[in-house]
Amino acid sequence: MIRTTITYLEMTEKPSRTFRPPPPEKSALLRAERCTVSYYRYLYDTVGGPWLWWFRRAMPEQELAAIIGDERVEIFVLYVGGVPAGYAEIDRRVEGTANLAYFGLVPDFIGHGLGPWLLDWAVDAAWAGAGVTRVTVNTCTLDHPKALMMYQRAGFQPVRQEEKEEPDPRLAGHLPRGIAPTYPWWNREQSG
Repeated sequence: MIRTTITYLEMTEKPSRTFRPPPPEKSALLRAERCTVSYYRYLYDTVGGPWLWWFRRAMPEQELAAIIGDERVEIFVLYVGGVPAGYAEIDRRVEGTANLAYFGLVPDFIGHGLGPWLLDWAVDAAWAGAGVTRVTVNTCTLDHPKALMMYQRAGFQPVRQEEKEEPDPRLAGHLPRGIAPTYPWWNREQSG
């Protein structure tokens, strides 16, 4: 079993801040229009693998295709030097709410200053939707250790926390058995 603490955050007004300049490397941010399930799974698996993202790996293909094919779900991919470097998924299926459903960087691009820039961009894009009165996101203790702090710096406020214990997705075959978050406390807290 894996124990996690999930923190749910929201903002109810667009933050006022200075816009960060784009990354210095040659980059592009494109919406993945008509995103295929195989490309989406590549993004999800590559970005989420180190953090044990498994839910959409286990999701049946037709169910996932219906979500990512919904016109109210927007998937934006950051490319650096022509290579996918991360993505942001904004889900507008709940009226008045833009949920930053998935957000992250490909491991090779973590630590290059791209995360805060992409997050600011995603928050602005979320607020740009018609009738948005709140933007939401959640993170858990399996995500990057700086994720919660980065969301708060971007203007999100925690609204609740939930403790969860679930079967280990590696033992269920959803992830390779050897994959694990790479922070020092992982093995100590997850054993037992």
